[in-house]
Order: sequence, then structure tokens, then C-alpha cells
Amino acid sequence: MTQETYKYRFDQETVQAQDMEDTFMLALMAVESLHSRSRVRMEVGFVIDKPNRTCTIDAVTPVGQELARIFTGFATREYGERAVHIERIASSGCACASKVSINTTQAASMETTA
Repeated sequence: MTQETYKYRFDQETVQAQDMEDTFMLALMAVESLHSRSRVRMEVGFVIDKPNRTCTIDAVTPVGQELARIFTGFATREYGERAVHIERIASSGCACASKVSINTTQAASMETTA
């Protein structure tokens, strides 16, 4: 089974730790509104590291994937593409596990040139 995890790193100079957490909590409430608080508690894993301004979301379930999508949208709109670095870590549980870094600035420029 493939495991997907997204690690968000926020610019230390422009994004306050509390603001990052508040944005995450808003995304979490949005997902709870769609799926219920109980389902989110059972199916979503996350870690917020305020001192390092990082947030990690386990997106192995559809609910976790939706949280990652909503948080990505909220964070990039609130702080800008350059202030949010998203790293996707895909692991199949074997030695061939891959680590993919997503640069949202590059992704945005690719969309506008396509």
C-alpha cells in the first residue's frame, strides 16, 4: 500500500508560527464540516511543529488528501506561493521509496505557460 505524506515548510521571516497553525486549524474545520469530526480523527494524521514552521499531513486516506488540498489552497493564498514549500514523501514501504519535492512557484509558472 502506498503511503503519501506532505510536509509543508513556511518562510520563517514572513509567516508567524501562530498564523500557520490558525490556517491549518481552519482547513481542519473545513474537512470536519465535509466528513464529520469523528471520521477526521480516525482517518487523518498530522503534526504541527510551530518552532520550525512545518506541518506534516498523512494523506493516505481520501480524507487526508482533502485536508492536504484544502490546507495547500488556504496557505498559498494567505502567504503566497514563495512562502510555502511543499514536499511530497511517497513511500511504498520498500527500499525503493521515493521522495518528491514540489516547488509551488514552479508549479504555478508551469500552469501559466501551458
